[in-house]
Amino acid sequence: MKVIVLFFSLIILLFSIIFHECAHGLMAERRGDPTARDAGRITLNPIPHLDPIGSILLPGIMILMSLAGAPLIIFGWAKPVPINPYNLNDPKRDMMWIGLAGPAANLILAIFFSLIFRLIASPLSLAATLLFYGVVINLVLAFFNLIPIPPLDGSRILAGLLPESYSYRLLQIERFGFIILIILLISGALSFLFNLAMRLSVLLTGVYPTFLG
Repeated sequence: MKVIVLFFSLIILLFSIIFHECAHGLMAERRGDPTARDAGRITLNPIPHLDPIGSILLPGIMILMSLAGAPLIIFGWAKPVPINPYNLNDPKRDMMWIGLAGPAANLILAIFFSLIFRLIASPLSLAATLLFYGVVINLVLAFFNLIPIPPLDGSRILAGLLPESYSYRLLQIERFGFIILIILLISGALSFLFNLAMRLSVLLTGVYPTFLG
């Protein structure tokens, strides 16, 4: 049972990430940049989106840890869709909307999964379990990507709201962004995001599943 849940949770994670990236590409196209479309990245086919570390290695490690008794937490990322800001009508404003499109897509998926969950007669079924994790996964993806640390989407949103000089300084942090995020994850400083996603998932589905203890 646990192996089946892990496998399908990984599938849900993968396609939630792809949906996230496609949303970026579609918004960029709407704002004047067809680069993602031309590169074949606005597709639900997972192959063009796969990142060796974020799509395979990291989720794989988390699955192995879960099988060893650790809590079921699966996280990852895909290759960012290519965006050429020189094609955009208003680069600063448009990059803000492009950044917002990804987390918004995950929030929409979370609401969709929660609505389907509420239509299921038995909240103890395998389908209900997978749908609940679909809600959690998408909320975690949305909240995590809204962190205003480059290269996460939150930095694009914040940069679009800040004066030019401050937005430039913010985006200069990107070379250290991955290291900062790893430190935050290892230290447990971002555990509140996972807790928030879990609490909101319970609120959206209307039930606290017994498989969560």
